[in-house]
Amino acid sequence: MTPTTRSVLRAGAVLACVPYLALKVAWIAGGRIGIPDGSALLDHRGVMAAANAFTVLLDGAVVVLALLLTRPWGRRVPAWSLAVPMWVATGLLTPIMTGFPAQLAVQAFAGSTPAAKEREPFLDDWVFAVVYPAFIVQGLCLGALFVDYARQRWGHLWQGRVRDLAGPAPRGAAVVAALLALFPGVVHLLWAVGAGTGLNAARADSRTSDFFVMEALNVLYLATAVAGGLLLAFRRGRDLPVKVPLAMAWVGAGAVACWGGWLGLASLIGVADAADRPTALMNLTYAGQMITGLLVASVGVRCFAARAQTPVRA
Repeated sequence: MTPTTRSVLRAGAVLACVPYLALKVAWIAGGRIGIPDGSALLDHRGVMAAANAFTVLLDGAVVVLALLLTRPWGRRVPAWSLAVPMWVATGLLTPIMTGFPAQLAVQAFAGSTPAAKEREPFLDDWVFAVVYPAFIVQGLCLGALFVDYARQRWGHLWQGRVRDLAGPAPRGAAVVAALLALFPGVVHLLWAVGAGTGLNAARADSRTSDFFVMEALNVLYLATAVAGGLLLAFRRGRDLPVKVPLAMAWVGAGAVACWGGWLGLASLIGVADAADRPTALMNLTYAGQMITGLLVASVGVRCFAARAQTPVRA
């Protein structure tokens, strides 16, 4: 990648943060732009201000990552201090990058399934139309920059085939992750096909095609994470390039763990109405996918660490 390309991608990532950060700062300051009357965001202003401040830090981290990935001093930071926030960014942005276009496609060809009951809107529609494409740009720019950075710093660890993996195989963690994934996987699948099992009243009454698309994708993320972990741990698909199961484990585990954590956290903030409180099944589902993602991530870390200490065959 040329220096000019890196500069363009860095600028794209930084500029794509502006819409979200501007809205969040306005809300923290007491503004109501994009928030309709009756929105839950107008309740518990102190809690929401703290939550908005936290998300400002999250999106601000994208700017820091863009600099780390493109400046000379970024090559000297400890591996974990870059890999961990980049993995979190991958996990939070992947569901938006895949889910938003899929939702638009379903609405274009099949229309949006009407909600069973009309509820006060959370945000004006234009907010999502502005912010979500900006998130997609962030993800594309950061992803391209990270691949380029990782290729230069750790590219030698991606060489070879799955059959060339050496060192102890973390099979226990991969098997436990696969077994744990069955629970959230089945629950998300039930929700994807229309079952309301375990959903709170608010969620059950407000389901549209967007909800069903995201639930189907949640099943896909779990399957991708588990498949990547098992391929690495059991050395299956021996002719596959190592980077294939590594990428599956990285993206799948990130989406499962980080998005599950985000949903669990968001469902607990400023909930006063009993209908909006997450049910025990919802909390268990989010927790199950978080643990699954962390276990798969541990499989990838152990395989990567073993590769770092083992000569890679050309």
